[in-house]
Amino acid sequence: MINRNKIRKYARDIGKRFHPDRIILFGSYARGSAEEDSDVDILVIMEHDNPRNVDQAIAIRLQLDAAFPMDLIVKRPSEVSERLSMKDTFLSSVLQDGQVLYG
Repeated sequence: MINRNKIRKYARDIGKRFHPDRIILFGSYARGSAEEDSDVDILVIMEHDNPRNVDQAIAIRLQLDAAFPMDLIVKRPSEVSERLSMKDTFLSSVLQDGQVLYG
């Protein structure tokens, strides 16, 4: 399993470098049910200049090596608000059950 301190440090590094609004840990590590082969699920809410969110996620991963398996999702604050107004169950769950690591 991945040490929680490594996850927190990675979130702090993202915060220092990219200044997001929030970083949220979700999934098995947030629920405390991670197993040996579990990856880390992180949502980064931030403004950025990339045309697509996936491009910003790639930019973060290229600049900051996590050294652990991770699923990194980036969303703009306006997108999060819009998706929540559309009753997006995934984002609702992440925001309700996830652990804020930054912001």
